[in-house]
Amino acid sequence: MYIPHDFQEVRTEEIANLIKNYPLACIVANTAKGLIATHVPLIMKSNHVLVGHIAMVNDMKTLVSDAEEVLCIFKGEDAYISANDYPSKFEDHKKVPTWNYQVVHIYGNISYFTDTKSKLAAIGMLTKISEQQVNGDSGWKMSDAPREYLMEQLNHLIVFEINISKIQAQSKLSQNREQKDFDSVVKNLQNRDKKILLKAC
Repeated sequence: MYIPHDFQEVRTEEIANLIKNYPLACIVANTAKGLIATHVPLIMKSNHVLVGHIAMVNDMKTLVSDAEEVLCIFKGEDAYISANDYPSKFEDHKKVPTWNYQVVHIYGNISYFTDTKSKLAAIGMLTKISEQQVNGDSGWKMSDAPREYLMEQLNHLIVFEINISKIQAQSKLSQNREQKDFDSVVKNLQNRDKKILLKAC
């Protein structure tokens, strides 16, 4: 990913928040049948490991073998920025539109797990985190489902971990503009209800 110096995102906390708040990742891999892309939620198991799961029938397991490298793309908020959002545009007319966004690219090697213990741990972690964010203390728990039903559902899943080798992140948020232009972009994004994008500024 090309990252201009002004937009390099190196804040560990901001990168972690992007992954947490936008967990639906696109996993890209180069296979014998060409490039494939799989969209699945991923969570940080540790600072060096992502965890997720796919359906047993998903051909990613067949096409992407254990230990192969994959690229995981997490995309945060994005917004079109009009040249008219810059007050300085009306002074020299030397401004063009752009697009603001945040994105994280994580590279790593994938490992698959089919044992029940790994499945329960991974699905339990994902469910607990997701339910807490959506429903708080009243969230659904795996124990709410009949055990036989739950185990049957797990039979159709395979868990994987991605051991992280490299992280690249970009926050393109008009931070390279002069203050009056930046402030104007912020105001216009607020008017368009793009407040989430502004939190990272």
